[in-house]
Amino acid sequence: MRQKNYYDVVIVGAGLAGLSLARQLLLNSDKKILLLERRAAVPPVHQKVGESCVQVSGYYFSKVLDLEEHLLREHFVKYNLRFYWKTAGRENRSFEDYSQSYVRAMSNIPTYQLNRNKIEAELLRLNLESENFCFRAPATQLRVALSRDERPHEVSFVSDGSRVGASADWVVDTSGRIKFLASKLSLRKQNPIRHGTAFLWVEGLVNFEKLTDLSPRELRLNPDRSSTGHLPFWLATNHFCGEGFWFWVIPLQGITSLGLVYDNTLIDRESVSTPRKLIEWVCREFPLFARDLPSRKILDHSAIKDFSYDCAQTISASRWALSGEAGRFTDPLYSPGGDLISLHNTLITDAILTNDAGELSLRVPLYERLMKSLYDAYVPSYGTSYDVLGDQEAMTLKYTWELSVYFSFYVFPFINDLFTDRRFLVSYLSKFSRLGPVNRNLHDFLSAYYQWKKLNRVRARDRIFNDFTDVAPLRRAESTFYRVGVTVEEAKQVLDAQLENLKELARFIVAHVYSVVCGDERAVTNRPLVEGIDLYSFRFDVEEVRERYARHARAEERFEWTFDPSVLDPFRVNAGAARSGEPLDEDVAMRAS
Repeated sequence: MRQKNYYDVVIVGAGLAGLSLARQLLLNSDKKILLLERRAAVPPVHQKVGESCVQVSGYYFSKVLDLEEHLLREHFVKYNLRFYWKTAGRENRSFEDYSQSYVRAMSNIPTYQLNRNKIEAELLRLNLESENFCFRAPATQLRVALSRDERPHEVSFVSDGSRVGASADWVVDTSGRIKFLASKLSLRKQNPIRHGTAFLWVEGLVNFEKLTDLSPRELRLNPDRSSTGHLPFWLATNHFCGEGFWFWVIPLQGITSLGLVYDNTLIDRESVSTPRKLIEWVCREFPLFARDLPSRKILDHSAIKDFSYDCAQTISASRWALSGEAGRFTDPLYSPGGDLISLHNTLITDAILTNDAGELSLRVPLYERLMKSLYDAYVPSYGTSYDVLGDQEAMTLKYTWELSVYFSFYVFPFINDLFTDRRFLVSYLSKFSRLGPVNRNLHDFLSAYYQWKKLNRVRARDRIFNDFTDVAPLRRAESTFYRVGVTVEEAKQVLDAQLENLKELARFIVAHVYSVVCGDERAVTNRPLVEGIDLYSFRFDVEEVRERYARHARAEERFEWTFDPSVLDPFRVNAGAARSGEPLDEDVAMRAS
């Protein structure tokens, strides 16, 4: 064995998580870092998936890691997330046939469409400029003996045909789906999410706005733009949706990333098991793509049968940690992968830079609880209400809620460096835990509502253009982006206000669903009905909903929302007639008509 060297940190895996963690440590300390990678080529020859980032990861890569210039030069600025649905009664061969939901305004915190190979190459280049950074690839036959006391961990690996030894105060696993430490320490766990994905990259830009029979002039002057705006839709992470699945279209410089994510119980993996099968499936499901995709040159492709999993623990006061897909992963629907890297790396960096063992022992349990709580909050969205993707109205209710939670309880603390403040964390976790039951109930409620709609409502034949921020509580949550440099006490006040904002939003969602089920829009402002909604125990039961409204149908007291409760009326107008079920009584029927 070659002479053993000492490092402050050994990082296992030179993907996005490991390279980012090394960059963060190098920017904030003089720690000596050894980064090990089993592959010879970094980045790899094959194209890497996971391009879309959202506000937490956008802020992390641009501001925390100081990559803003690189991102603006080499990657597209992203135009939020956009969602599309087919319209009943139309061929859906043209883009203008599709209903759309979106956030029309660009985010105050820029987000990006990352070419993973490019950004990983840049991170490696920057890290190699530091004399405190050592990189070994390929490093194979890795062995790690974790210390049980204050002594360093022992690491060895094979490089250039010889076994090399190293000792380190910290070992961080960022090995991705290999899950080196999780396997070694028996930390692997399942979660309720059983989803698969198939994806590919094609040459050039898939500009689906041009998949139309309209002339260029008609396309420019299309009256739909009064609702949708003029920014290029293709810059977004675009989701073409159906029950339990979505198809992404993500632009990169010179190529386009395309992929299907699906509930394994609803779609047969074999039907999309090859690139050609995937393209044929997409062209059948969304006929506009038949104008383009069959003629595209496929550059690379891959698939994952079952990609979601949990982990029993991701950080320890014994000075080891896991980040990225080496620990936990949920689902790519809202692009949370980069967020989890950003959050974990920030907490891990703080732990590594905490020199006092007593202080570390206080921080680590809080950090593990935070990591677990933020992850668990995602799980109902993907494990319970994925079917809701099949309906624009139900998905609008779902996403407006989720985005409001994300903006106020994920983004706001992160951009204020609050997640590494122990005084803040104790209060934050208490507040966040109060959202847990409401969040779980809401996902159960919306999934049941969607299933009811499938059987009891005629699909709308008119397109709907819906800006999620028409619902004011989401705008209020987004306003926290402008609260920067706040004290811990000020942050607590902001979150108290946002907690009330979210409770009002949840109550409004339930009241709106009541109004649709009961066929009476006045249910939304029926004061005794609205005030009787228990956010910690509500559920979707048609008979219970109708019986409850029947008790209050003649009440004249109006509930006063702090925003316009008619913002979802376009869905009500286009909801179609009921297939089954009668209005509550003659009086309610008369008023509903």
